[in-house]
Amino acid sequence: MIKKVTICGIDTSTLPKLTHDEATKLLQQIKQGDDFARNKFVLCNMRLVLSIVQRYSGKTNNADDLFQVGCLGLLKAVDNFNTDYNLRFSTYAVPMIIGEIRRFLREGNSLHVSRSVRDMAFLALQTRERLEYDSDKQATMDDIAKELGQPVEVVKNALDAISEPVSLFEPVFCDDSDSMLVMDQIDDKKNTDERWLENISLCQAIKTLGEREKQILHKRYYEGKTQMEISAEVGISQAQVSRLEKNAMTQMREMMTTV
Repeated sequence: MIKKVTICGIDTSTLPKLTHDEATKLLQQIKQGDDFARNKFVLCNMRLVLSIVQRYSGKTNNADDLFQVGCLGLLKAVDNFNTDYNLRFSTYAVPMIIGEIRRFLREGNSLHVSRSVRDMAFLALQTRERLEYDSDKQATMDDIAKELGQPVEVVKNALDAISEPVSLFEPVFCDDSDSMLVMDQIDDKKNTDERWLENISLCQAIKTLGEREKQILHKRYYEGKTQMEISAEVGISQAQVSRLEKNAMTQMREMMTTV
């Protein structure tokens, strides 16, 4: 539950409250085009938005965003409310505010998960809760999959799909002197220490080559050109290009093995 009373710069504890008669009078004035009455009515009903935002506080870390979106729903409700139906404003406004918040959460999600996958995930969560309640021990993925009659990978992928993405810069530990981020715990299998050393050795080996050898290797392996194409550009025979390339590769190989 949201404990703070200041949201989007508004101290919700100071918002005025309306009686039923006051609300009815303001709605009638709004219907006649009174902007002052509209602003006052919206301000007095921001508590309604806050009460709805509290239901979705676990869906996002930024309650201010939800409050602003909820206020858009409140404005739409005020502008479209018909006093002729003798309906309480809150009864009409709540679904519109909820609709705006749900739309924001749905469209703001970078990962769009199919309905069938979501259903599988929620079923797996319910099954896990039931198994742990019955056995009084933590349910494994195998237990859940067996209970559902589904492959383990299907259940695992469904649960992963509804998990909130985590920033690589999210701190997992911090104190006054040091901190550890999520990215610090991820193993980089591509850029290993051995790979870094190989790259350094390669750069040093290339520096020992002459300018023509460097030019030929660049055109051959970076630009992807054939020896015939290089021959025409550089102005030497294909045989010379082949010999220079071979000598350069041999020299670099020897250089790297001695580092």
